Formats: sequence, C-alpha cells, structure tokens
Amino acid sequence: MLAAAAGCSRNLEKTNQRSNTVSSQPAHPASHPAHTNRLAGEKSPYLQQHKHNPVDWFPWGSEAFDKARKENKPIFLSIGYSTCHWCHVMERESFEDETVARFLNDHFVSIKVDREERPDVDKIYMTAVQAISGQGGWPLNIFLTTDLRPFYGGTYYPPENKYGRPSFLQVLQHISELWNKRGKDVAESALDLTQRLKEFVDQAPGNPGNTSALNRSVLQNAATQFKAEYDSKNGGFGGAPKFPRPSQPIFLLRYGVKFNDQEAINMVLHTCDKMAAGGMYDQLGGGFARYSTDAGWLVPHFEKMLYDNAQLIHLYLDAYLISGQEKFAGIARDIIRYVLRDMTHPSGGFYSAEDADSEGKEGKFYCWSRRELLELLSASEFELVTRYYGVTEKGNFVDHSDPEPLLNQNILSVVDPKLQPGEENVLNSARNKMFSARSKRVRPHLDDKVLASWNGLMLGAIARAYGTLGDAEFLAAAEKNHAFISKTLWDPQSTTLFHRWRQGERDSVQLLTAYACYLEGVLHLYEVTLDPEQLQFAINLATSMIQKFEDKIAGGFFQSAGSDDLILKIKDDYDGAEQSGNSVAVSALLRLAAITERKEFKESAERTLQFFSARMEKIPQAVPNFILGLDYLLEEPRRAVLVKGSNPEENRRLIHSIHSVFQPNKVVLSTTGPVEPFALTLPKSPAPRAYICTGTACMPPTADLKQIQQLMKPSTR
Repeated sequence: MLAAAAGCSRNLEKTNQRSNTVSSQPAHPASHPAHTNRLAGEKSPYLQQHKHNPVDWFPWGSEAFDKARKENKPIFLSIGYSTCHWCHVMERESFEDETVARFLNDHFVSIKVDREERPDVDKIYMTAVQAISGQGGWPLNIFLTTDLRPFYGGTYYPPENKYGRPSFLQVLQHISELWNKRGKDVAESALDLTQRLKEFVDQAPGNPGNTSALNRSVLQNAATQFKAEYDSKNGGFGGAPKFPRPSQPIFLLRYGVKFNDQEAINMVLHTCDKMAAGGMYDQLGGGFARYSTDAGWLVPHFEKMLYDNAQLIHLYLDAYLISGQEKFAGIARDIIRYVLRDMTHPSGGFYSAEDADSEGKEGKFYCWSRRELLELLSASEFELVTRYYGVTEKGNFVDHSDPEPLLNQNILSVVDPKLQPGEENVLNSARNKMFSARSKRVRPHLDDKVLASWNGLMLGAIARAYGTLGDAEFLAAAEKNHAFISKTLWDPQSTTLFHRWRQGERDSVQLLTAYACYLEGVLHLYEVTLDPEQLQFAINLATSMIQKFEDKIAGGFFQSAGSDDLILKIKDDYDGAEQSGNSVAVSALLRLAAITERKEFKESAERTLQFFSARMEKIPQAVPNFILGLDYLLEEPRRAVLVKGSNPEENRRLIHSIHSVFQPNKVVLSTTGPVEPFALTLPKSPAPRAYICTGTACMPPTADLKQIQQLMKPSTR
C-alpha cells in the first residue's frame, strides 16, 4: 500500500468512465433520528443526506483540519454527490452502521465533500486515487495525513469481503494500525505521492510561445481518431458504457462542414438519431439521462444532469442547422421544456440534477409494465404504444443490484418508428395519458442547488435556442436566469462570481469553471439580445477571471482561486462529461475578443491553447472542447454587426436570420456599448440592417434575410 506512489506517473493519464447509478430520497425519513452531526448546518443536498449518520462527519474546513492536527488522527475523506447510487449504497451499508461509525469516530477525523460544490477538492484527490489504484469513481474514499496529503484510497468499499475487495471496516482497521505503528512510513509515502502529483500537474504539456503547434493538422488528426471510434451500428463513439460527450460529435459536425466530409456529418446525425430513440432519452418528458450502460443507448442509469442536457441542446441545434431536419429541433425544444418544467427555481435559477431512483427503486418513475399500459390506454393506443416502443410482457430492464427488483419493467425506446396515416394522433393521445399518469408517481429526488457553472451552460444553450428557433419563452427564461445569477452569485463591487446558491445562501468558493461557463452563457445571451449591459457584464467577468485564475507566464488557468485549503494548484484540461474550465475559457475569450477587439482576451486564449497543445496533438479524445477552441482560433470569425432599427420585431427577424445558419465561427454584435471600434462608427438607421464582416472587409449593409443567411454560411476547404 505504502509503495503506491511509485505508480503515479504511470496511472495519472488513465481516464475513468466507471460511473454511478443514483439513489433517490435522503436516507432518514424518521422524524426523531438517533444522530445528528455537523452536516445538518450545510446547504449541500448531498451533505444533508448524511446529517443523521452516526459518523461524526465534518464539512471540509479548518475545524476538521485543526482537530486532526490536535489529536494526531488521520483524515478519512469521502467525496460524492446527491444523485450517486453507490454513494448511497455505501452510506446504508457502512456509514449508518454503528460499529463502523464508532471505529471512524474513535480513530479518524471524517470529512464529507460534495464534489459538485468543490470540484477543485475532488480533482486533487481523484487524481491521487487514480494514481494509487489505476481507477476512480464515486464514492471517492481517501485517507489523508493531518496536513491533507493523501496516502491511500479507493472508491466503493463493501461492508463484507466481496467483489474482490476487503470490507470497509477491515480497511479502516488496517489504516489505523499503519498510522499508529508506522506513522513515519505513512508520512513519507504521502509526501512522495504528493510530490509526484505536483510534478505531474506542474508539467507544461505544450509549447508556451510556440504557435506553430496550433495548426490545421491537429483538427485533421482529431477527426481521424474520433471517426475510428465510431459505432456504425448503434451510433456514438466507443463501447459500453456509452456517454454522449457532446464536444466530440459537435467537433465532427464542424469538421465535416469545413472539410466537406459527409461521412463525419453522417456519423453524428446517425448518433443523434440513435440517442434520441433510445432509453437514455426520456420519451415522454424530454431530457437525457447521464449515460447508457449498454452500447445501444437502451438502458441508462436514469439520473438527469443539467450539464449534459445543456451540451446536448447545442448538439441537436447543430444537427438541425446542418441537416434541416425538424426532428432535431424538436429534441432541443423538448430538452428545454423539461428543464423549464422540472429543473427551474421560480426565480429563474436552474437546478443541478434529478435522481435515478424513486421509492428506492432505480428507474421506477420512468418504466412501464405491459399490464399498466393495458389498464391505462384504449385498445388502439395500447396496440400502437407496445409496437412503437417495443413493450413486452417480460420487459427489458431489471435492476440486478436490487435484492428485490421490480419485474416486467419496460424502458421506453423507439423500436418501430413507422407510423401509418392517422397513427400519429393516436400515439400523441397515448403519450399524453402516459405522461399524466407518470406525473402522479413519486418523483425522483431533486438536487436543487444552483451552480454558476452549470447555469452558465444552460443559459447559453437556451439563449442560442431562442436565436436559432425563435421561441419567445426561451428568451424569457434566459433573461430571467441571468437576472437571478447576477443578483445571487455575482458581487459587482469585487467582480467576484461565487459558485453555489441554495435556499437563500451562497458559498464563498471561486472556481474557474463558474467564471468560464457563465461567461460563455452570457455571450450567447448577448448575441441574441445585443444588450450592451450584458456585454459589459461579460467583459467584467472575463477581466476578473484572467486576474484571479490565469498563469500569465506558462499559460492556462488554475482551477480555483482564493483557497488556502488545497495542497496543489491544478489546471484542469479533461473534457469528459463536463467540459474543462480551461477549454470553455478559451472559446469564450476568443468570442469576446472578436466582439470587443480587445487583444488581452485573445492573447490569454492563445497562451492557454499553447500550454495544452501537446494534449490536443497526442490525446484529442481527452480534450475535444479545446479542439473546438483551436478551430475558432485558426479561422477569422464572421462578424455580423447589426444596426438596430426602431421596430423591435424587424430587429428580431434579422437576429434570427443570422442565427438560423450553421456558422460556429461567428460573433454577433451591435453598434452600441463596449464593442469593437469599427461597429461604433456605423450610422444609425430607422430600419435595421446588418454588416457581415470578416477581418477588415465588410459586405455592403443589407436587411434582406436570405442574403444575410447566404453571407453567413461557412466556407469549405
């Protein structure tokens, strides 16, 4: 165990896609619980779920650290999130067990962390566990010295010896014995592991100052590697478990248009079809689950995450604009309607996630038995639904991890999409009945915290959907969200964006991903409203982000700022299910630079791309969103400068015409506010008109919608 640090450099590059199902309600419905610990005072829904454990939990902070040092006890750090199935399994099996809790309380200082609130803490210790064991996942359980250095850890530990793993209590006993009898060895191992982690995260993986590494060959190499992973039968890239990872197909669409590669485009359109037809997509309520356990998108772990759905809106909008197929626009609309219906605070903030389980059963909210449908639907509706969705008596889903699983359950997926004349109305009638009946079921647990980062992603997706599709409710939702975040999480005096709001309180954490993702979202909003106050907000946010997070010498952005509780400063670069803060910062800064012509924004983005250039060349699968940023850098963006007229409806039509064309390398700006100098020189006009510019060349102004669309089309190579 103590020699684990020696494997650090070998294992750190491994990425983990072993993930989690989720659980539903907090584990303690009793009105008079036997135990209440310090987590009762925390706002995180995940920490709240553990507040009645007999374990003497501390939140991450100085109180716990001081106790560990004072009593010379190792720290047991457990990290998870509120919709994580195996986190809840381990809670029921171990953290609610009085014997385990007593041993933890006697021999350790135990800390709980919500990874969604503190991804910077999670990143450090996840990297350490990947170095120790070669894999990662949640729950993340790791042991630290009193100065927060890791020395051993893993993921889920069973209550008894099984799955080839020792029981959790045995692990605790072994660690305690090592701490007491070989404390010096433990300290040296922790120091060695921390040093190796520091060397890994400090290395400059790119070529700072060398722009020659940023060229078109990186795009072509990435496309070749992505296409090689394509699943021609089921769509998607790679095998089971299958994650959407939208940045990868979004890049292939962009590449396919730019390089006239119809094969790449078809791969993505096929993938979009298969995902939307599968069980990973909620066929009745809209929205996608986090991933599919199988290669065919049928069986999800049913949790729905805000960040996945935000990115998938962009993917389906791109698919619609390129293909012209309305079905893709319909999927984007349905995702947004799901979010506005089920994932939105009354004041406009977007919630974080919905669980997979209800009433302790995974998928119970979403699945159907044939008998239920027979009792609910008319004969014609029943016949069509069972054929269309492939409903059988046996069913297609059993939760084998449940000792008493529900039987005969069907996940709805489109098995036979062919409809005869008149059948569409029958199907819609049946779907309405099913949705109404499902709405009466016990809903999955809602993680109702509002995160600036994920809100920025959804803000941008909904604002862009308004620009592309024209639905007025989308603009209203986007503007309401921005007003909410500006009021609750933004401090204009210190230009500080905090990360989490819940139940009237915000945290004190500052994270790159919050600044970058919200900057990206506000820019999408500005490009459909052309409100100069929104642009000024974006400038203030970007300026503060650069000041607080950027490494101006080597390039790149550190993951967090103002924190004295981290043993390492990390520059996150992995574009997995969530895009990295660095890659989002690149794209947002390049767009803001094109709108404002402020060189410092572009230079910061270029330094970041240079720092991570080797990653893009060698392992593009790990950084697809960086490659999207590189694509934007390599092509002078199309600038649509709109001179607003006096008629708001005419202005809206021109804005919509600009956004109704697939042109990812563009910006849209007006002639007022802190925009580029050229735009400020354009004369006002009672009727709106648009100047379409590239570099220093602009086409004559026009109000012709078809001409604007033609001028906005991307050029091919």
